[in-house]
Amino acid sequence: MMRAPRTLFGRLVAILLCGLVAAQALTFGLLWYERMTASRTMMYAYMGRDVASSVAMLERLPAGERGAWLATLERRNYHYRLGGPVGQRGPAPADDAAAASLAQWLGPRYRVDVAATPPDGPRRLVIDLRDGTPLAIDFAPAGMPLAQWLPLLLAAQLGVLGLSCWVAVRIATRPLARLAQAAEALSPTQAATPVPEEGPAEVARAARSFNAMQARIARHLQERTRMLAAIAHDLQTPVTRMRLRAELMDDETERDKWQADLAAMQALIREGIAYARSAHAAAEPAVRCDPDALLAAIVADYADAGQAVTLQGAIGHMLVSRPQALRRIVTNLVDNALKFAGAAAIEVEAADGRVTIAVLDRGPGIPADQLDAVLQPFYRLEASRNAATGGSGLGLAIAQELTEGIGAVLVLSNRAGGGLRAQVTLPSAPGRAAAEGHRKS
Repeated sequence: MMRAPRTLFGRLVAILLCGLVAAQALTFGLLWYERMTASRTMMYAYMGRDVASSVAMLERLPAGERGAWLATLERRNYHYRLGGPVGQRGPAPADDAAAASLAQWLGPRYRVDVAATPPDGPRRLVIDLRDGTPLAIDFAPAGMPLAQWLPLLLAAQLGVLGLSCWVAVRIATRPLARLAQAAEALSPTQAATPVPEEGPAEVARAARSFNAMQARIARHLQERTRMLAAIAHDLQTPVTRMRLRAELMDDETERDKWQADLAAMQALIREGIAYARSAHAAAEPAVRCDPDALLAAIVADYADAGQAVTLQGAIGHMLVSRPQALRRIVTNLVDNALKFAGAAAIEVEAADGRVTIAVLDRGPGIPADQLDAVLQPFYRLEASRNAATGGSGLGLAIAQELTEGIGAVLVLSNRAGGGLRAQVTLPSAPGRAAAEGHRKS
């Protein structure tokens, strides 16, 4: 059973093409039937006139000479038999066009009968000459000949119809395809690209509405980002003053509690500012960089700080990307692993046109049903990563925002035996990462 096309383009082409082919076939069938009817009517008229002329000639010939003339009087689709048995005969039916035409041309003096013949044989009409000799006319109506060029012409017409349908539907649905692509590419981390407002009036109107909606969403997100950055920035001053005042407290126990709470607030403010900045990762220009050197520098910085971070594997070629965003992604993932496992391993691999940078740890991991949720801002796992060991809930969210900003993909998964694997996948071919980011930005 054939399935209907899934795309609007395929369905419109199928509907139009089937309708046009059906109309073409119906028109051809009607014309063919009309031509066959007209041709058969003309053939019967010609046969009636010709047989009448032949009968008149035979009536004037002596009985002994008539047989010699029968071969001369024959035609391609009928011939004569004079005398002899003609089979069982009876009156011609009223709807017999051949008998009616013959009777019309012979006149009332002759009666036209129909003789029984085998089903696969020619039809036989019988008349009696004036002297009583039966004359049988065996005829097989010839079909209308089909010109050799006619099938080629029909095939060419169908080809033109199919091509016209394809071009028309292609032109009509191309703006819709662009609109769908723009909707799929719409991202809070990327600058909006207006959709061309062209095509049919309805499609152009939809494109204008989409562009207006896209602009409103971009303004709304920018306002929220600016508000978050402004609030986080302005909170730093009063928090700093409060920390200074806490230093002057006489009660050491209370002073330490106040200092701890204020330090946590300040860390949260810094994370908020970092998250607001991560929404503009596309603003960093893409440059040609050495990812192996970048990762080696990150690991060296952690080693200088006494952190257990290792690096395995290498990319082996230059990459066009946004190095600061990539550095922030890796450091956030490594910090997350160090926070909950005390050690981290960075594994790098370049294969099949892709680069994968994976940060692995042996911490408590994340429940499978929350692997996507932890990438949302301010989401924390109280069961396995509680407030005592957890942070602000923005580290992975910032990494996710920056990953989308450079055209890469971040996937979290639990490791066999315990621990978490945070894998960043980005294009491997030089220049593809930049093209990906510029196309989205």
